[in-house]
Amino acid sequence: MSLDGSNVAPLSVASLMNVDETIGAMSIGFSVSCLLFGVLSTQVFIYFRRYPYDMYGYKAFVIGIWMLELMGQVLIGHAVYYYTISHFAEPLVFITGDVVWTLIVQIIFGDVVGSLVKACFALRVYRFSGRNWWVTGIIFFLILAQFGLGIAYTQRSFVLNRLVLIPKIKTIATLALSANVATDASIAIALCFFLGKLRTGHHKSDTMVNKLTVYAINTGLLTSLVSLSTLLLYNLRPQTFEFMAMFFVLSKLYAISLMCTLTTRKIVRGRGTDREGLTSGYTGGGTSFIGGTATSNTVYKINHHHRTAGMPRTPHTHSQKANGALEIGIRQEVSVVSDIEMDERKAYELPIKPPVVARPPQGDYF
Repeated sequence: MSLDGSNVAPLSVASLMNVDETIGAMSIGFSVSCLLFGVLSTQVFIYFRRYPYDMYGYKAFVIGIWMLELMGQVLIGHAVYYYTISHFAEPLVFITGDVVWTLIVQIIFGDVVGSLVKACFALRVYRFSGRNWWVTGIIFFLILAQFGLGIAYTQRSFVLNRLVLIPKIKTIATLALSANVATDASIAIALCFFLGKLRTGHHKSDTMVNKLTVYAINTGLLTSLVSLSTLLLYNLRPQTFEFMAMFFVLSKLYAISLMCTLTTRKIVRGRGTDREGLTSGYTGGGTSFIGGTATSNTVYKINHHHRTAGMPRTPHTHSQKANGALEIGIRQEVSVVSDIEMDERKAYELPIKPPVVARPPQGDYF
């Protein structure tokens, strides 16, 4: 089979006359994507409420992703309106008419969002792998390959400009969607592998590693399944628009997975990168937990007995191990905070200096 599909037969006219499998599938996909865009918008709102002092780069990135999804959703809505309202009861529009341009352009927006989100997750792999360029490089190569194939598919769609000619670009679509699935799976597997190597034997740090591993699996599992479903539907049922409906929701799932990672940093790691109060993390005895990463790899003992409100906690030496305190180990870039309730934070803020705005350290990739 040639790459441009010149030897592939077009879709049959009868298959495109089935309203349930064409307009119906497209309308269902648009409805689900609207629902997911609402979920995404809610997560963006929660993010800005929960992290009002987050890094400006994070905020700009979140706004950019939301704007791309908004424009993509508008394009999808225009395409659905074109086929269901403007050309109502005109099934020949699928056969003799040109493909409405918004249906093609929305592919670019979905491709861009998916590539940006995967690049962010690839940076997480880079961080947790100890800056392993080989693994991260392979993932970035897959991301660029998927992005390039998506652009090539969009260009070929403009050239063909007929829905009946969809099978002629099946090869490019198959390669692009396969790269999509491979990238999602590679990111999830790499994160699970490198996170597993960070286990220290301490209960709390290992619990955090387990949580991060579950999040890594969930991050790639759903998007991989949707990408795989789109790939299978495109190859097995190209005469329907079911693959199109799956693609409508795919980019929303990528954006939602990114926002879930950003908005659950406090839940998973105990603190986020937000500069709340003095810092985003607890500052006791000169150690600051910012963005889930400790600024020093030291073992501290925090005594829960004879506490005085308003006084900061101080680190203890190894000679005081017999006091029955809570020992927290910090190793590499996995940090653990004590099990003190959030409402106790103000009682232990340092009164010596005025509040200082602290930014997360470089390399804190979500």
